[in-house]
Amino acid sequence: MASLRDIKSRITSTKKTMQITKAMEMVSASKMNKAEQNAKNFVPYMKKIQEVVASIANGTDASHPMLEEREVKKTAYLVITSDRGLAGAYNSNILRNVYQTIQERHNSKDEYTTIPVGRIGRDFFKKRDMPVEHEITGVADQPNFADIADIAKQTVQLYTDEKIDELHIYYNHYVSAITQEVTATQLLPLTNISSEGQSMTSYEYEPNEEEILEVLLPQYAESLIYGALLDGKASEHAARMTAMKAATDNADELVGDLTLKYNRARQASITQEITEIVSGAAALE
Repeated sequence: MASLRDIKSRITSTKKTMQITKAMEMVSASKMNKAEQNAKNFVPYMKKIQEVVASIANGTDASHPMLEEREVKKTAYLVITSDRGLAGAYNSNILRNVYQTIQERHNSKDEYTTIPVGRIGRDFFKKRDMPVEHEITGVADQPNFADIADIAKQTVQLYTDEKIDELHIYYNHYVSAITQEVTATQLLPLTNISSEGQSMTSYEYEPNEEEILEVLLPQYAESLIYGALLDGKASEHAARMTAMKAATDNADELVGDLTLKYNRARQASITQEITEIVSGAAALE
């Protein structure tokens, strides 16, 4: 049986851990609120640029390689994870989904490559000796487009240079503070651009539609990556807040159990001491 000192030490250490997890929960809640707002603020821009692209792609005869399907010889997977752990199942859900998809769809490493965003994803793929085309770590908690501009351009350029024929992006979509959904979207080619359900605006293009698509489509693809990153960051902070709240609650419950155990042990010790005193006094009579 553990001594009173051991139990007291466990209570003290558990309370200190609970203070840390509580502080981390509050920090994550603050970051989540800001990240959620960033993701929402980006939506109007995304809708507008999609409207313009859809207007050109569906309303004219203009063409662009990013809008056309071709034979898929190599597929790239852009996977958004975090740089730090302590976020519950946030990373494992994404990585398990991607890994299963790759195992089912590809028989050779020559058929695919990965582009991890975040240290957890990078380490996961390298540990399993899976091909990594580009990587980026150390992304800020509230990222600006400049933080991922290089990897976004490099990723889109891979498709433009025909080094890959298909690009899929995997990330956690923020639904609410307690719900995040693993989302897989085909980013390239851009075959799912639709203007249905949108009030289309009439545009005049100068110099012409094809030259505008040449500039606008890469920007559109890059903005999709940035939008997914904002969504993923909001999900990351929400997942970490939930995980830290669960850890705090578990620590609080453990402190209660240890305190009860400590009191019982202390009572047993006091009872034993009283018994020994009484027995000693009776022996002297």
